[in-house]
Amino acid sequence: MSPKKERIRYVCSECGEHTLRWFGRCPNCEGWNTLTEEVVASSRSTARAGQRSGEAARSQPLALSGMQAEDRLSLGVSEIDRVLGGGIVPGSLILLGGEPGVGKSTLLLQLAAKFAHSHGSVLYVSGEESARQISMRAARLGVGQAAINLLCETQLAEVEATIQNERPQLVIVDSIQTMIHPEADSGPGSVTQVRESTALLANVAKRGQTSVILVGHVNKQGGLAGPKVLEHAVDVVLEFDGERHTSFRLLRAQKNRFGSTHEVGLFEMNAKGLVPVANPSEFFLAERPEGSPGSVVVAAREGSRPILVEIQALVAPSAFGGTPRRQVSGVDYNRVSIVLAVLERRVGLALQGQDVYINVAGGVKLSEPACDLAIAVAAASSLLGKPLRSKSVLFGEVGLAGEVRSVSNPGDRLAEAARLGFDEAVVPAYKAAVQGGRPDSAKEISVHGVRSVAEALGQALGVSVSNQAGVDR
Repeated sequence: MSPKKERIRYVCSECGEHTLRWFGRCPNCEGWNTLTEEVVASSRSTARAGQRSGEAARSQPLALSGMQAEDRLSLGVSEIDRVLGGGIVPGSLILLGGEPGVGKSTLLLQLAAKFAHSHGSVLYVSGEESARQISMRAARLGVGQAAINLLCETQLAEVEATIQNERPQLVIVDSIQTMIHPEADSGPGSVTQVRESTALLANVAKRGQTSVILVGHVNKQGGLAGPKVLEHAVDVVLEFDGERHTSFRLLRAQKNRFGSTHEVGLFEMNAKGLVPVANPSEFFLAERPEGSPGSVVVAAREGSRPILVEIQALVAPSAFGGTPRRQVSGVDYNRVSIVLAVLERRVGLALQGQDVYINVAGGVKLSEPACDLAIAVAAASSLLGKPLRSKSVLFGEVGLAGEVRSVSNPGDRLAEAARLGFDEAVVPAYKAAVQGGRPDSAKEISVHGVRSVAEALGQALGVSVSNQAGVDR
């Protein structure tokens, strides 16, 4: 009897779609050289494996399904607890992604030391580094004496046996792309390996109430590598971000089944590792040049916290003619293009022959529309050579008609500005921005409500902007 021929299919490592033929380019996501081969189990064997006894499963009322609040284990690091919603939930599966060299292993080693000191044993599984390398990093971070057990192993069967034998409270796997599932035929890092390894570790976490943190690699587009099911299978997806040439690091949640995804953790990288930033506004404004044209402080929000950040603009005549340069760092390029178009069309500033450079100091990235007004004022300040008062702060969204629109949580933004000594704020004129929700801590700050960008420029810069383009404001 001839041996049974195995079925082969090809799975895309970027989007997870599969095909029966190999292509150099994925038909779905159009990625080059992303299809990997995997063996498919026969339908008969799959059907036999999925057969049940035929007895109906017992359901239970929702009210009796454990509606009490889940227990959380604090990690002792305020910024991580903030992002997780108060701490780690026992039995949860967490995925941490980030660019190479951003500090993922440093963060997890510090986290493991804090957890081991407060709650119990920690198992650190490394498939990429040796025990000596991890020990050297631990000594540099000052956590070399922490009660952390190291396991340098890529075979997932050995990892599972160690977890069942030692019963740790927390397991860290660095990284999931290096793990080898015993029943998957493809190589490490493939779609099948990552999917099956994640499913096995999720089963281990739920069965033994052991929290598991997985480190995930990122692809060239900056997203998590592997199939999309990897993100669906875990309870929490964390992104660790930051520029290599700056000391600023940001931890945010892309998915959180136990809390909000709007919280953000801030860290500073130094010689002793990652240090939580308790006062980010002072951190970002520490080196701000006062009295410099083009420098504006915006009251932004990251998660539930207000943050004061400096936005810098440099407007200079274009040396090459033709299309002027527009270079942006830290804010959305498309939002900046809209704001500059509004300045030229609705206000009348001559920017068509000017190179414009916009930068957010400190390496932070701002995405909310509340930064529009600060960008507009910064560009106008640099073009006109008029600096703002050093104790002025701005926020507001800019519309295509040149109007200034209200933003969320104006009271919290004003309170943060007042706490840092700012005494003047230019904000949207909508009554909720000026009066409603204004806390007592912000009563001392002078608030100027504006309805248009032209009015904001007059209030912030003290100049009357002429309509050079000849259009109605």
